Amino acid sequence: MTSNDAAPKSRFLALHDYGMGGVWWWIHARSAREILETFAWIEVVTDPETVARQREDGELEEVDIDAPRMPPGLDGLRATRRAQRGRPGFGALADRDVVYLRRRWDDEDDEDPAVCLMEVSRDGRRLRQVEPAEDGAAVKSGPADWPFNPPVVDLFDPELVGLQIGRDEFEEQWARARRLDVGR
Repeated sequence: MTSNDAAPKSRFLALHDYGMGGVWWWIHARSAREILETFAWIEVVTDPETVARQREDGELEEVDIDAPRMPPGLDGLRATRRAQRGRPGFGALADRDVVYLRRRWDDEDDEDPAVCLMEVSRDGRRLRQVEPAEDGAAVKSGPADWPFNPPVVDLFDPELVGLQIGRDEFEEQWARARRLDVGR
């Protein structure tokens, strides 16, 4: 952890966004960073309207970050983070505003895996993507082309360090790629 265990805790709105929905909690922690270092695939939501709406609803589970047991869902995210924590590269990309990655993207049926170059924001969501083909052609897409844009990476994950590419490489591929045809 990055903070002192004796420091006072505040209440943070946390979300595990899985695309078609999400799971929300109020987490009592010493900082937003402590939450991100403790749970994989979690974002701390700070949008005032969203926080106010969740406060008004009053139906979210309250969780203390130091509790020995976590509610279902959050327990697995904590276990994932614990497994990552001691590995080289843990959190190395977490403080960057934009990260460029070359990553294998598997279809749900694992039949047509593709390699994608992604520009990813600090919350793990794609900003832009290029899918190069074996014949040298490439297709580019952005958020307007995707029906959902949940986080696709967790920037604390140490595995991502080896998937980094440079901005210049991404921009070169982006400039050469054609737009995704989504039935326009």
